[in-house]
Amino acid sequence: MARARAGDEHAFRELTDPYRRELQVHLYRIVGSAQDAEDLLQETLLAAWRGLEGFEGRASVRAWLYRIATNRSMDALRASRRRPDDPRRTTEGPEPTRRTDPIRLEPFPDLLLEDVPDVAPGPEARYEAREAIALAFVAGLQHLPPRQRAALVLRDVLGFRAAEAAAMLETSEPSVNSLLRRARAALESRLPAAGRERAPLPDAGPERDLVGRFADAVETGDVDGMVALLTDDAWLTMPPEPGEYQGPDAIRAFLRHREARRGAALRLLPTRANAQPAFGCYLPDPETGTGRAYALFVLTLRGDRISAITWFADDGLVPRFGLPRTVR
Repeated sequence: MARARAGDEHAFRELTDPYRRELQVHLYRIVGSAQDAEDLLQETLLAAWRGLEGFEGRASVRAWLYRIATNRSMDALRASRRRPDDPRRTTEGPEPTRRTDPIRLEPFPDLLLEDVPDVAPGPEARYEAREAIALAFVAGLQHLPPRQRAALVLRDVLGFRAAEAAAMLETSEPSVNSLLRRARAALESRLPAAGRERAPLPDAGPERDLVGRFADAVETGDVDGMVALLTDDAWLTMPPEPGEYQGPDAIRAFLRHREARRGAALRLLPTRANAQPAFGCYLPDPETGTGRAYALFVLTLRGDRISAITWFADDGLVPRFGLPRTVR
């Protein structure tokens, strides 16, 4: 610390590098965007470098960095409000099962999770690390007001004590506890019921078989084959679109509409996002046959079925997962 305060950038990196990746994941949970999280991480580290003289050592370096990162994310959310340009737009196609508030949400590449240190959460944590990066969890967070979002992540995901979270949010312990109660109630109403059968571990045989069959059905344009692998209460969502489809019949109608509109079956390349199976999607050119990056979707598994399909209609996401822009 003394060398860093004297202007030694190498010493500063020694202090902060062990926390870079976990801070990026923390920022992603708060803002819902992997790209924004990377930008905010750089802002956090710059603010820490400039503020070294003000670090009094009453908290750990890790807690100090989390305080800066959390407040940077709060500032970003207040500045942007995290709302699409047209929150009232409607989804083209069959009438959705329900419409919800649009949210800003992107998938997070598993490639960026590999460097996250296996640090045990604090004593107050309620969620396991894998559950707290799952797409449904992060999506649920995006529906919470920013301060509730931050309080829940600091307390229930990272396990900071109430006094530590209060210091980070520059408020009182009773205020943090109030934020946390409201956040828990709102989030739990959106997440699947506790105690459900857990999805198989990554790359386990059951997952590979289920995901492989789904991919085969997509690439052959077999909508009935896709739907046969869904749970009865499965959801199909397309952030930030407000329209959501639930159940085999509604999802079948939507998938058939999209297949007809595209006029060709998609080609897929496997990847992983949010510790879940995912695919980069490529739409073949009718003239050349070359598939160009089209979208990315993430599957949520429950036992031997698929309980959610989350579709991201952003071809710019595909390269972030180490996938090519075109396939032949």
